[in-house]
Amino acid sequence: GEGSSVGSGATAVAIIRISGPCALDALRELMSHYPLSNRWEEEGGEKDDRIKLPKLPKARMASLRTLYDPLSDNTPMDDDLKQQSQPLKRDPLDSALVLTFPGPNSFTGEDIVELHCHGSRAVVQGVLSALKSLNLRNIPSSQSPSDTPATAGKKRRLALRPADPGEFTQRAYAHGKLGLVEVEALADLIVSDTSLQRKQALQQFDGRLSRLYMGWRKELIKGLAHAEAVIDFGDDEALDEDEDDMNEGMENDGGMSIWGTIRPQITSLRQAMDRHLSDASRGELLRDGLRIAIVGRPNAGKSSLLNLLAGRDAAIVSSTPGTTRDVVEVILDLGGVQCTLLDTVGVREDMEEGVNAIEVEGMKRARRAARDAHIVAWVVDASC
Repeated sequence: GEGSSVGSGATAVAIIRISGPCALDALRELMSHYPLSNRWEEEGGEKDDRIKLPKLPKARMASLRTLYDPLSDNTPMDDDLKQQSQPLKRDPLDSALVLTFPGPNSFTGEDIVELHCHGSRAVVQGVLSALKSLNLRNIPSSQSPSDTPATAGKKRRLALRPADPGEFTQRAYAHGKLGLVEVEALADLIVSDTSLQRKQALQQFDGRLSRLYMGWRKELIKGLAHAEAVIDFGDDEALDEDEDDMNEGMENDGGMSIWGTIRPQITSLRQAMDRHLSDASRGELLRDGLRIAIVGRPNAGKSSLLNLLAGRDAAIVSSTPGTTRDVVEVILDLGGVQCTLLDTVGVREDMEEGVNAIEVEGMKRARRAARDAHIVAWVVDASC
């Protein structure tokens, strides 16, 4: 099966990606003036040699090509064309930059085609409709590098459908192009809002975390192997070539010298893991952001502080107590950290003059926001 991915909305350039074993065949069909199926389905069972297979661009090199609309294959021919037995030319769809990434050296590990089209809704929808029309159509194979000897040069049936959310990444994982750590990092990178979130995601995406975990795994396996060797062969001092010098001259102690070597290594490994886990909360804060609750008595200046930090009138400011009736949230980038500022209802005694049921509910929400926040900023009126 195939998968295609495209965003929505009008832009200057829209990129449509096709991944799967028939991606290059679909590109050939879009680049052809005439239906390629006519090469195989001429009357009498003979192929039409007048229709040439379009030449694909070189791998990983952008090439400007005209895309043609397969939906125009159904346009009725006029009498002149019928008399000349000429196939009907297709209508052009767009002039696009085309790139091919033959598998397995691609993001998903499959053949990938990228169509860099003009971003109007008409063009994007036209290309998507053209791809949809190719579903289940028999065409000559493009002899993809991923073809097997049994399928090379044979005609095949295209199977095209829209990609599911995250399916390109899923295919990359299934083909061993990405590990679970890199998949998580890619998701964080896509939704990153601040520079620190981007840096953290890139550091995880480049494989350093996977290499760290693999190093820990090797150390654990090595320690386990040594421990099992001591249990099974306690009288043998040297367990591997690296320890020959260490064990040279030692008395046969039933393997206790080996235990003394393994234990510090495992202890050091555990300490490294503990340090790594202790930093996890900091990484989560960078990824998910900080929640900062601004609390205080009515008219202490909470809303004014929020507006000052936000650089706009995000909250109503008035000298009348109890103006803020609910929690107002503003998301800011403060020093590369995503912060959600919470302007809360002024807190005072429920029995004070002027307090009503709405304000009481607002104060409950203010206390709840303060309880769930990472940082609570208490604002006081310095003029009092």
